[in-house]
Amino acid sequence: MFVLTGIPLFVCCLFCIAVTGYMVGRITIKGISLGSAGVFVMSLVFGGLFGSSLAKQMVSGGVSFTGNALKLVENIGLVLFVVAVGLTAGPGFFSNLKKNFRSYVAIGLIITISSGLVCAACYWAGRGAHQDKKEFVAIMAGLLSGALTSTPAFSAAKATALPQYENAVTVGYGIAYLFGVIGVVLFVQLMPKIGKTDISEEVRYLSEEIPLMKTDKAKHDFKIDPSGLFVVGLCAVLGILVGTIKVPLSAKGFHGPTFSLTTTGGCLLVSLVFGHMGAIGTCSLEVDKKNLAMIRELGLMLFLIGAGVSGGMNFVKYFRPVYFVYGAIMTIVPMCLAFAFAKYVVKLRILDNLGSITGGMTSTPALGALIGLAKTDLVAASYAATYPIALLTIVIVTQMVIVLL
Repeated sequence: MFVLTGIPLFVCCLFCIAVTGYMVGRITIKGISLGSAGVFVMSLVFGGLFGSSLAKQMVSGGVSFTGNALKLVENIGLVLFVVAVGLTAGPGFFSNLKKNFRSYVAIGLIITISSGLVCAACYWAGRGAHQDKKEFVAIMAGLLSGALTSTPAFSAAKATALPQYENAVTVGYGIAYLFGVIGVVLFVQLMPKIGKTDISEEVRYLSEEIPLMKTDKAKHDFKIDPSGLFVVGLCAVLGILVGTIKVPLSAKGFHGPTFSLTTTGGCLLVSLVFGHMGAIGTCSLEVDKKNLAMIRELGLMLFLIGAGVSGGMNFVKYFRPVYFVYGAIMTIVPMCLAFAFAKYVVKLRILDNLGSITGGMTSTPALGALIGLAKTDLVAASYAATYPIALLTIVIVTQMVIVLL
């Protein structure tokens, strides 16, 4: 007889979610599948159905930190994923950024500013049905951060809102996050099919534009760890430290709202630099492409499980159909505007176009789906170029929603 409690139960549940999630993600309808986002769907289902029971079982097993454990899983996964993306994109990142800098900036701004305007429009359309306007504003700010799957914007919204409305921000974020993840994942898979894109031809073009590895120079350098985990760990440590640096956004200094790159932005920045450098002296910073792919997928899986289970535990309790509609609009409209701008105005090729959209939407699962579709990590370069712009502007836009509405 098997009796699982405490940590063994928690770990077993994590891997059960992963197994069922990948099975769901493999289901293909007319060439469209959820891919890794299937893990997120099953995490939400598990959280909604069994999250409370899991918490009780862990307490009976002497563990009372279910929420913290999930947060730990989420953050470890996020760090692994972002570092792997940065190291992969690093060799061709700066040359690609230099070539298309204005395009990436414009796409990032179009997504974040248009999402803010859509948020304001939804607020004015629905405010008549809410007696507490400040609570509704807090919900809308949460919806906005969830629609763009931006944890930094979510944190900034909670910090800007009055203490009594922090839960309202959390509710909005959780409701919009589901479509924010799945909507972008489906978008990057649908658009090439709608346009009847020859993916193999686009990949060949991309490989000519962006070098996958820097040179052969570093191949003879000394490697501390052939698996690459030393480089990944070093990027994680330095990235987390960089992400803690805060910049005040108001006259209150550090006592008021602040901006930071957060763990995500810090790890992305450091890993991009390391990937670009290739080596420090005689010490190689290159990591085998196959190892990076495995680390990236492991990180994405852990991130989706950690975020999905905790979100699923409160999803049904606070869900209202109109909030879901608002969040979906905030996801769809910016994507469509950015796609049209990238295609018809700056004329980016479709993989660059979609890669920059995943960065502008700050959607790591969508990047994973795009990499799976293209079967190359090269699409990560445009994601990494647009992501920092979106990271900064969506934090500011979300805070403006609370302050101005």
